[in-house]
Amino acid sequence: DAQLVESGGGSVPPGTSLKLICTASEYTFKYYPMSWVRQAPGKELEWLAGTSTVGTATYAGSVNGRFGISRDNDKHTLELQLNNLKSEDTAMYYCTKDRTWYADVSRYNDTHDVLERGQGTQVTVSS
Repeated sequence: DAQLVESGGGSVPPGTSLKLICTASEYTFKYYPMSWVRQAPGKELEWLAGTSTVGTATYAGSVNGRFGISRDNDKHTLELQLNNLKSEDTAMYYCTKDRTWYADVSRYNDTHDVLERGQGTQVTVSS
């Protein structure tokens, strides 16, 4: 089975940036839409951003303009650039391999069809 491994998390002060990386072990990475989601303590899983197989992105309103998703199909990697981090961004961040990519954000809120999820990388934003 394919594996997704996230890295790049850490403990940073507010206002700084981090780049999260998800590395996939399978060569079929390029055929699947991908997403980033997060889960804060005591809260539900939150979808953040998704990318089509060719890199077209969709963002949740809560992170649009601060976060950037990108993929490199040759390297089998998915990235999430986190800018101007806030304390409320503290969470475990996961990448997911999805069945479908949606241009309409509301479709992700209704149905995020996840085929696989990584183990996550922790981001802590604190002064």
